[in-house]
Amino acid sequence: SVSAAFWEHLRRLGLQDFPCGLGSWNKSRFDARRSPCRGRLGPGADPARQQETVLLGEESPETLMDLLRDRHSPWALPPDCSPQDQHLREMAVVVPELVHSSNIFQVFRSLRIIDKGVEEVDEGLLQLHQLEELILSANHISRITSANLPRTLKVLELCCNAVADLQDLCAHPPPELQHLGLGYNRLCGPSQDKYLTAAFWPNLVSLDLSFNNFTDLLGLVSQLSSLQKLRILVLQGNPLALIPTYRGFLVDSLPKLSILDDIHIGPDERHQFRSLAKQPELIRSEARVVVSIGKIKGVPDPSTCQQLEVGFEAPVITYSYCVTYEF
Repeated sequence: SVSAAFWEHLRRLGLQDFPCGLGSWNKSRFDARRSPCRGRLGPGADPARQQETVLLGEESPETLMDLLRDRHSPWALPPDCSPQDQHLREMAVVVPELVHSSNIFQVFRSLRIIDKGVEEVDEGLLQLHQLEELILSANHISRITSANLPRTLKVLELCCNAVADLQDLCAHPPPELQHLGLGYNRLCGPSQDKYLTAAFWPNLVSLDLSFNNFTDLLGLVSQLSSLQKLRILVLQGNPLALIPTYRGFLVDSLPKLSILDDIHIGPDERHQFRSLAKQPELIRSEARVVVSIGKIKGVPDPSTCQQLEVGFEAPVITYSYCVTYEF
C-alpha cells in the first residue's frame, strides 16, 4: 500500500539515527533542555571543565548539519529525495523531540513514491493533511478510490500504472486538483470520456492521457471542452492521434489550450486551423501510417553478389524476406 511505502521512505531517511535524533552524540544538550536545574554551575566549579565534560564525545549541531548537507558524506540524502526530506532531517538534528508522527504528517506537502510495487492507495494518506502533490508513477495501481485522497491535493500523477476505470477516482475527487497524470495506463474510450469533464475536475489546468487507448476524437473533445481552465493536454500515443486532422481539430476545438502534446500552440497555427472544428465530417475513422526503413542489419546485401557469367550452370541461391508490422 501507499502507507507502507511511505513508512519505508521515512525509515530510509533515518530520522532517529546518527546524525539525526537523540543519542550519545547530543544527549547532554537535550538533557539540559528537559532539566533546567541540570547544568547549573555549583560553587567553585570550573565552567570550562564542566562544559568539556558535558560535550565529551558529542558533536555540535553545526557539525551534524554539515554531515547531512555535504553530498559526499555517507549520511547525505539519496538523489531522489525531495527538499522536504532534507528539511525533516535537519529538524531531526535541531529539535529531534518534535520529529514524531503528528508533526511529520504536517510537514509533507509533496510525496513521491515511484516504482515501489504499490498496488493500493489506502486511507492512510488521509493523515497527510497538508499534502498537495502525490506522485505514484511506475507502480501497479489498477484502482484508486477518491475517498482515500487528501482534499488538499493539487497534483496527482499516476503515470505508468494499470488504471482502466476512472469511476472510483471520480466519485468524490479532490476539488482543487490542477494536474491529473494518467499517461501509460489502460484507459479506453468512449466509456471513460464521461469522467473527463468540469463536473469532476473544475480546476484542472493540465491533463496527461498519453499512451492509452482512446479512439473517439469527437466524443473526447466534446467532454474536454467543458474544462474551461485546461491549458496543457497530452494525447499522443492514443490511436486517435493517428487521424490526419487530429492536431488541427483539437487546436480549433479547444481555443484556450496553450500546449498540445508538449508543443506550444502559436497564433499562426490557430489561424491555420480556424473553423476546422465546424467541419467534423473531415474527421474519418481511419489513419494512414507511413513506415520508412533506413537500414537493415544482419541480412546479405544482394548488391555485393558477383554477376553470373554467361552460360553459368551452377545452382543459384535466392533470398526473400517478409516484414510484419503489428498495431
